[in-house]
Amino acid sequence: MSFWHSADMSKVDQAIQGYAVPDRLPSAALVLTGCVGVIGSNSLVLGPIAPEVATSFVTGVPAVMTASSAFGIGTAASALFLARHIDRLGARRMLRLAMTLLAAALFLSAASPAVAALVAAQLLAGMASGVALPAIYASAAAIAQPGREARMIGVVLTGWTLSMVAGVALSAVLADLVHWRAVYVAVALLAALATVALSTLGHRDPPKVGPAPMPFAALRLRGVKPLLVACGGFMAAFYGVYGYLGDHLHHGLGHPISMNGLAALLYGIGFGGSMLLDGIADRLGARRLMPLAFLAVAAVYLALALFAGSTTAVLAIVFLWGLANHFGLNMLIMRLTAIDPAQRGTIMGLNSAVTYLAVFLGTSGFGPLYANYGFALCAFVATGLTLLAAIAGSASSQAD
Repeated sequence: MSFWHSADMSKVDQAIQGYAVPDRLPSAALVLTGCVGVIGSNSLVLGPIAPEVATSFVTGVPAVMTASSAFGIGTAASALFLARHIDRLGARRMLRLAMTLLAAALFLSAASPAVAALVAAQLLAGMASGVALPAIYASAAAIAQPGREARMIGVVLTGWTLSMVAGVALSAVLADLVHWRAVYVAVALLAALATVALSTLGHRDPPKVGPAPMPFAALRLRGVKPLLVACGGFMAAFYGVYGYLGDHLHHGLGHPISMNGLAALLYGIGFGGSMLLDGIADRLGARRLMPLAFLAVAAVYLALALFAGSTTAVLAIVFLWGLANHFGLNMLIMRLTAIDPAQRGTIMGLNSAVTYLAVFLGTSGFGPLYANYGFALCAFVATGLTLLAAIAGSASSQAD
């Protein structure tokens, strides 16, 4: 299909001039960004500290990473069967309850006496996140000014940058200096703070009359299925590679755990820096740009596979990884939330269900590949999955 038309060239100049984030952000946007940061910190933190956790429990990294798989399963199930209540009970109310549960689960993670307990605590954390993330994304789309949806969603997505820079990066250092349990205590306190902040917001979502939509009802909406396929390939690739990047840097390339923090920092800077491009998406459209963004991510994975033995190359590529991933994720969320505003909670619940099913498949499926064949093969497989996402994204565009 053709992505460019001659008439679109005038839009490019306008897009470059319109990259800035909205001058005034509602306080709700900042709180939502913080909530994403907390959830992201928990979902991403285990990879960099997994070697320390494994040593503490006298087991291997793949065994520890089953906790990440449990988090993914819990998030997927919760998003599928509980997120639909967001459309009926209100996103703010559901988000507050979910963040309270997440804080409790994180304290339990810090107190875990064995791997099995950590797995159970992360399953509970996943159940909370499965409601929280759809509520956050639905709220971000709802509070955005018309024509600025990509920029508003991009601002909220910078919570993932916070999770990388202030969460994951510092957690690797904290695990080195104190203990890995201190990492979960810190994130739990941030979750509790986010819950308090949500309670101070004046706006309340009025509950709607009638039953909540059925979980799979949104699948009948045009364009949803191919977008969910794209989501699955995109996310399985990310979590499959990210889950073992830390161990590759530590054991494969011989660096201390703190090097994982530097990698997370570079990814986070790239992820946050991509926000400057979100204004272009508002003007040129997510339908046109999403497949191109996924192709860029595939190129990043291919580069990781080819240069996995070089620390300098890996760190440079990780920065580009964050840049491309932010743009691809923003385009995906923008397209999904625009399909039917009345069913945003249900649609984003399906998105989160697929995302964290991909977390499970990525971390568990890539584990044997990493253990037997190394990090480079994981990156090659991720390249193929992301190309699948690009093809599905193109199919969804043609279905519009």
